[in-house]
Amino acid sequence: MEQIRQIPVLGALIRIFDTYPRISMWVVLSVGIIVLLVYEARDVGLSTGNWIALIIASIVVAGLCIWIVSWEDDEEGFDDTVRVKSKTEEKAKTGESPAVEPPQE
Repeated sequence: MEQIRQIPVLGALIRIFDTYPRISMWVVLSVGIIVLLVYEARDVGLSTGNWIALIIASIVVAGLCIWIVSWEDDEEGFDDTVRVKSKTEEKAKTGESPAVEPPQE
C-alpha cells in the first residue's frame, strides 16, 4: 500500500479519501449514478432543463444515501455501554441455582 501512496496522482487521491471519506463516497456514488443515468436516458429526448434537474436530484439522493449509511458509523460508539448484571446472571456464573428468591420487604 505504501508503494501506491508514492505514485503522485494515486497518493494524492488516497490521502483525500482517507481525510474526507464521506465526501469521497458521495462523489464516487454521484458519478456512478450520473453515468448510469446518462447511459440509460440518452435516447429518451429530455430537454436541457430536465437533464439538469435529474443530475441535481441524483447528486442529492447520493448524498442522502451516504448520510444514512453514516448513521451506522455514529452508533458504533454505543457498544461500550455499561451492562447491569442481574442476580440470576451472577448466580449462573458461580454455579448456584437461579431459583426465584422471595421478595424482601
